[in-house]
Formats: sequence, C-alpha cells, structure tokens
Amino acid sequence: MKTLFAAICLFCLAISLPAQAAEEGKPAPGFTLKSLDGSNVKLNELRGTVVLVNFWASWCGPCRTEMPLLDELYKEYRDYGFTVLGINLDEEHNRALKLLDRVPVSFPILFDPDNSTSEAFGVDAMPTTVLVDRDGVVRHHHRGYKDGFMAKYEEQVKTLVLE
Repeated sequence: MKTLFAAICLFCLAISLPAQAAEEGKPAPGFTLKSLDGSNVKLNELRGTVVLVNFWASWCGPCRTEMPLLDELYKEYRDYGFTVLGINLDEEHNRALKLLDRVPVSFPILFDPDNSTSEAFGVDAMPTTVLVDRDGVVRHHHRGYKDGFMAKYEEQVKTLVLE
C-alpha cells in the first residue's frame, strides 16, 4: 500500500510541475518572434552563435537591474559569436517601450504576446535566462536574478564562445 501511495504522489507531482522544455543538454525550443524593429527573429537561424535568451518584464525589479548588465555582456562578446535576445512578456508593449526609453539596450528585443515561447522554455520565474550553445542545445537555465549572477553568466559565455 505504501508503494502505491508513493507512486500516486510522484505521478501527481509530475503532472503539476511545469514542462521543462528547455532542459540543459536538450535542444532549445525553436521560435519565431517579432522584434522591436518589426522584423522576425528565428532562434534556429542563429545556429553557430551562442545565444543568451532572457525573459523579462517591465514590472520585474531584478529584470530592470539585469538589463544594462546584459547589454555590457552583449557588447563585450558579440564579436566572438555571441548574442542576447531579450524576450519581453508584458501584455502591453508600451510598458516595455517606456522601460527601454529609461534603460536602453543594444541587443534585440523580442515580444512573446501569447506567452507560447515562455511556456516552451518553462519560464516559471522572472527573469529567466537560458544559454544556448552554437548547436542549439540548452547549456544553462537560470531562474531569477541576484547580485553575482552576471559573473556566472560571463564565465559560462566565455566557455561557450571558446568551444
């Protein structure tokens, strides 16, 4: 009876957890999203580039702190085959635009209006940052942001661009 109860508990836990589609070591979910300039950006077309995918929203304090730091990282490593894609999850684009007026960034900003991309990546914390290697494989999946994370991101980016 204990074994059956344990199995039922594990099953219930498994179906209640969000899908971890962006698991480390697995291919990143593909997506096509509109960018701030109106063009389409396809993750699959960035093969051969190390991609940091950052899910953010204007209401997220840690996101606002992280944005200029990600921009510095982008500027430092973009010549080595690295890019950052900032995927905004605000329901209203104008909120994102207001934040970007105060905190401008040079990396591409994309919009996920129906949250399909954030769901495919298993976003369950804000911000969420996913590092994808040159072959399109998720190598690191970070939930949230705290002081000191940027040093970890930079170390991981250095390793990936040198592979």
